[in-house]
Amino acid sequence: MNKLCVAALLALSLTGCAQQTFVMKQNQVGAATKTTSQPFFVSGIGQRKSIDAAQVCGGQEKVSRVEVQQTFVNGLLSLVTFGIYTPREARVYCAI
Repeated sequence: MNKLCVAALLALSLTGCAQQTFVMKQNQVGAATKTTSQPFFVSGIGQRKSIDAAQVCGGQEKVSRVEVQQTFVNGLLSLVTFGIYTPREARVYCAI
């Protein structure tokens, strides 16, 4: 039982968060307009998801930045399903 707890704590400590940010315009304040969860399977190997940020913001010039993030909860879901289900969150920020 003790080894199982140590293994679970070790696995939990290895999970982390990751965030990629794509800045379209420097020094432009934006508000999160759309946040969506993107489901991936088998750790996302060979899969793509896309969001049309220009459509969300009402024009290409209004897009401030785009973020993709794997939160702790997303990593935990991936760990529990052994990488079969790997969700990520995507956010589009539009200029105010």
